[in-house]
Amino acid sequence: MQKLFRWVTLLFLLSILVSCGQTDAKTGVAKVGLLVPDTIDDQVWGTEGYKGLLQIKSKFQVDVFYKEGIISEAATRTAVKEFVDKDVNLIFGHGSEYANIFNEISDEYPDVHFIFFNGNTKKANVTSLNFDGHAMGFFGGMVAGKMTDANKVGIIAAYEWQPEINGFYEGVLFQNDEVDVDIGYVQNWDDNEKAISIAEKMIADGVDIIYPAGDGFNVPVIERLKEEGLYAIGYVSDQSDLGKETVYTSTVQHVDQLYLLVTSKFDKGELASGTLYFDFQDDVISMGTFSPKVDENFINELKAYIKEYKETGDLPSK
Repeated sequence: MQKLFRWVTLLFLLSILVSCGQTDAKTGVAKVGLLVPDTIDDQVWGTEGYKGLLQIKSKFQVDVFYKEGIISEAATRTAVKEFVDKDVNLIFGHGSEYANIFNEISDEYPDVHFIFFNGNTKKANVTSLNFDGHAMGFFGGMVAGKMTDANKVGIIAAYEWQPEINGFYEGVLFQNDEVDVDIGYVQNWDDNEKAISIAEKMIADGVDIIYPAGDGFNVPVIERLKEEGLYAIGYVSDQSDLGKETVYTSTVQHVDQLYLLVTSKFDKGELASGTLYFDFQDDVISMGTFSPKVDENFINELKAYIKEYKETGDLPSK
C-alpha cells in the first residue's frame, strides 16, 4: 500500500511539473489580425505588412486575418470586434493611424495585445513599433553624396519628424560637403500629386538624385525620375526592381521580419508595452540592392561602416 501511495504521489508531482512547463494559451499567440489603411497590393508598405502576416501564419501555424481600407474610428472598432469574435488575441494596426483608437479601446479588450507604428502609448496591452531611421538615412545619404554629379540632392519627406531625413542630410555632407541638399515636405504619406510637384521643382533646379521618403508616393516619384534619366535612393522596400539603373540603392525597413520578431516575443510572454525602437542591430533595417553603377570599393567601405555601427552604435564622423 505504501509503495502504491508513493507511485501515485510521484505521478501527481510529474503532472504538476509538466503542466508548469506548458505555455498558457492566454499568453501565447492564438490568432492574428492585421488592419491596413490602404491596400496590401501597393508593393511597398501595405505589401510588406501582409508579407509579415503570412510569415506569422507559416511560423506559428495560426489562423490570420486582414482588412484593407480601415481608416475611420468606426471601421476600426468594427474590424477589431470581428477579429476578437474569431478569438484573435494579437492585432497589428499597420500605421500611425491606429495610435489613438488602439489606446482608447485597449481597456475594452484586456486579453488582446494591440500593436501600431510611430506613436506613443502607456497602456499595458498596447505596443508602438518605431524604426529608428536615422542611421539608414545616413547611409543612404552617403550613397547620394558619392553618386551625385550635379552636387545637388533632394529629399522629399512625408513629415518633419522622420529621423531618416536628418540622417540622410548628414550622410550626404559626410560623404561630400560640397553638395546642396534641398528638402521638401508633403505632409502626407500618400499625396502623390504634391510629391510629384515637389520633384518637378527639384528637377528644374538641377537636382540629380532624390530620396522620396514616403511609402505612398515613392514609387511614382521614382518612375518620374526614370523618365528624366535621373536617380533615386529607394525607401522602405528594396526598390531596385523599379530600375537598377535608376535606383542606386534603398533604405529598407524589413516590416515582415519585425512582425515575426514581435510575435515571437508576444508568444513567449516577453513583448513589452510602450514605445519600442528597432534598428540595424535588430536585423530589421538594411541597405537594399546596389546599382551596378555604384563603385564596388565604395560599397565595401559603406558595408564596413554599417558593420561598425551595428557593433558600436556609432556613425562615422570626420
